[in-house]
Amino acid sequence: MAAENSKQFWKRSAKLPGSIQPVYGAQHPPLDPRLTKNFIKERSKVNAVPLKTKKASSFHEFARNTSDAWDIGDDEEEDFSSPSFQTLNSKVALATAAQVLENHSKLRVKPERSQSTTSDVPASYKVIKSSSDAQLSRNSSDTCLRNPLHKQQSLPLRPIIPLVARISDQNASGAPPMTVREKTRLEKFRQLLSSHNTDLDELRKCSWPGVPREVRPITWRLLSGYLPANTERRKLTLQRKREEYFGFIEQYYDSRNEEHHQDTYRQIHIDIPRTNPLIPLFQQPLVQEIFERILFIWAIRHPASGYVQGINDLVTPFFVVFLSEYVEEDVENFDVTNLSQDVLRSIEADSFWCMSKLLDGIQDNYTFAQPGIQKKVKALEELVSRIDEQVHNHFRRYEVEYLQFAFRWMNNLLMRELPLRCTIRLWDTYQSEPEGFSHFHLYVCAAFLIKWRKEILDEEDFQLSS
Repeated sequence: MAAENSKQFWKRSAKLPGSIQPVYGAQHPPLDPRLTKNFIKERSKVNAVPLKTKKASSFHEFARNTSDAWDIGDDEEEDFSSPSFQTLNSKVALATAAQVLENHSKLRVKPERSQSTTSDVPASYKVIKSSSDAQLSRNSSDTCLRNPLHKQQSLPLRPIIPLVARISDQNASGAPPMTVREKTRLEKFRQLLSSHNTDLDELRKCSWPGVPREVRPITWRLLSGYLPANTERRKLTLQRKREEYFGFIEQYYDSRNEEHHQDTYRQIHIDIPRTNPLIPLFQQPLVQEIFERILFIWAIRHPASGYVQGINDLVTPFFVVFLSEYVEEDVENFDVTNLSQDVLRSIEADSFWCMSKLLDGIQDNYTFAQPGIQKKVKALEELVSRIDEQVHNHFRRYEVEYLQFAFRWMNNLLMRELPLRCTIRLWDTYQSEPEGFSHFHLYVCAAFLIKWRKEILDEEDFQLSS
């Protein structure tokens, strides 16, 4: 976690150099600029580039101070040099293991009994459950009776998708149980959120290293500026904003069939099935209808930009976080038809307003010629040239333009490069920064390039996928 004296280090520096460069056709950049070949060449270790300026040292200072900010299982109070962490005698370890196996074999349930137990369960209820479900299964019947919205039945037989990380593996969720440190952090969040006027500065400070899953929905609503800090005003604000959104639906949504809106709606309708196609949640017709309404209403209320491919991705983190407020199991397979209409309307409206607040700060990314993206890509190039001149010169030597690979990083906020659970965690930090989705995002992109600098420097054949 970053030290307090290094917080927002980059604001000490002047604005990044660079201005908007006219790049005709930026609306349709090269598709999927990626490095397609495996890095197979081995070279001797490249010496680090000496730091020349104070700005460069500031970036590396930031990298050092935040090197552990993404750890979710660390415990500052653990002392790995204590005797309890010393290596065990091998004979003692083998004897202990043998004893454990012997005890386990004596207590093991007979196969006949286990088979009969399984056969008593209806076939339609045999589903693959996550590790968090194993912990939550205790007293599940009583809990379901008390709150029908929690722990609903998952869609049967979730396919194994190795390329998509499980959404349930978020910070402070799933089994293992929370550590003392995590419980302390959660309690601090709850105290902040329940105070008469929530201290938003303190909430941002606590949110920077990650927000516990249990309080993430309310925290995101506050950090995005959707909800007021005053607790007495929140309920009325939610009611008013949700009614306002569905007022837009009644007023504008039928116009999607009009000629001047048909192109916008057609593009949204095409893009929605492509949104996280490997996660079953987003392939449900009801979810896709929700996304279509959100994106269409936003587009016609922002005619300066309208709908641009990539905006559809920005809805998904909010939708998942607000859905998790009503579902304690893995949401990636959850059947949203199990939720009431009122709950679905609340999730839809909150997702719309929070996405709108995000886009208010980066709308120039999506206006004509997308000048915001051009400016940010140029700023990234200038930043990398200062903090790692060797990587920058390597790109120039092999004629790799930053726009070719960084356009999508800015257009989709790295959502196509990271699993959804990582995006949700990253947005905890983005929302705790005053300009997290614009300025701070540049430093995250630069950090990725520096992280894999060796592989970049080893590569000589940069090919773009078509």
